Amino acid sequence: MTEIPRGAVARTARLASLPLGLAGRAALGLGKRVTGMAADVVSADVQRRTAEHLFSVLGQLKGGAMKMGQALSVFEAALPEELAGPYRAALTKLQEAAPPLPAASVHKVLSESLGVDWREMFKEFDDKPAAAASIGQVHRAVWSDGRAVAVKVQYPGAGEALRSDLNQLARFAGLFKAIQPGLDVKPLVAEIRDRVTEELDYELEARSQTAFAAAFADDPDIFVPPVLASSPRVLVTEWVDGTPLSTIIAEGSEEDRNRAGYLMALLHFSAPARAELLHADPHPGNYRLLPDGRLGVLDFGAVARLPGGHPDIIGRLTRFALAGDADEVLAGLRQEGFIKGDAKVDAAAVLGYIRPMLDPLAEDEFQFTRAWLRSEATRLANPKSPAYALSRQLNLPPSYMLVHRVTLGSIGVLCQLEARAGYRQILIDWLPGFAEPAAKKPRRKKS
Repeated sequence: MTEIPRGAVARTARLASLPLGLAGRAALGLGKRVTGMAADVVSADVQRRTAEHLFSVLGQLKGGAMKMGQALSVFEAALPEELAGPYRAALTKLQEAAPPLPAASVHKVLSESLGVDWREMFKEFDDKPAAAASIGQVHRAVWSDGRAVAVKVQYPGAGEALRSDLNQLARFAGLFKAIQPGLDVKPLVAEIRDRVTEELDYELEARSQTAFAAAFADDPDIFVPPVLASSPRVLVTEWVDGTPLSTIIAEGSEEDRNRAGYLMALLHFSAPARAELLHADPHPGNYRLLPDGRLGVLDFGAVARLPGGHPDIIGRLTRFALAGDADEVLAGLRQEGFIKGDAKVDAAAVLGYIRPMLDPLAEDEFQFTRAWLRSEATRLANPKSPAYALSRQLNLPPSYMLVHRVTLGSIGVLCQLEARAGYRQILIDWLPGFAEPAAKKPRRKKS
């Protein structure tokens, strides 16, 4: 049976080729500078080839390496445009292509998971995978009742490979700065590693997807395919036909890009209120724009559990910041642990740090763009900027880590879509604490 390479030595050797390759390209860059080639051209060339090498290795290894690449893919919109093209191409290959498992290996997993008579559950089963993911691949089939279904089969050895990759990638986190300066990958790796066990359990994923499907049943905007069968390594759901967001990003109409962006934001803010869950894997491969205009949502292996929905402190602090109330913002951030108790920070400086990030909510409509995201990334990552200095005094509490990553990832996809929509109204409708509290009516005096 062909499996993900599980040997620590073999996998480590491939991952170790990443920093070695980077060192070689850096040396090549030095040689070109000596011969007079402009430094910015050399840097762009080194970044381009580093991205190609990085995602080639990640794609070959699948497992945690591929998952890391998928998590990074949503940040490509923050890159300078001259680098975004090669980076985007490498990421698209990573998300959409990986060497498939042989049919015999797939059949063995199905037999072990669904029983030796698994074929009786299907009228048809396509041995050629329709899609590949970080820890499994998807086959198209026809269920016994005639419904088209997606059958997700986990790669043999995926769990061990996933853990091994993430441990190795944590050690190599510094090389990611070569393709995206200012990106701190260590917290991202740590947060993904914390969720490895959950994503390996397809029965847990089935329960999460079933909860989402129930919350959005008959919804006019969001479609979550129901689960038909599951085991720890196999998941069967209804098939979703539609246009992948990667295609809409590349060649979609303005109307489709705006619609997809609106629906992504709607999902992000309404799901915690409706299902007490947050879809936590926002890369374009997990969404389809359906022919009827709904957003089809796939892959519920990574979810954030939010009992009671989004904490209303998030909505209140956002409202205070938009109103320019620096003291309330500072007090709320201290209360939630975003600012350490003994840190001396200026309220106005904190507001100046946060307020530009909230431009999408200051008007009735806003268009996310790559240029906007690049400007924000530059403001926050430039060591000479006041925002950079202040960021060193801020803290991200562990309880907010996943929500923070998902929010940043969703914004990255919105900027790839360059989507214009009424995001402010979505928060008014769905984010607790964001809308102005209703004015209390004065009590009538007794006569």
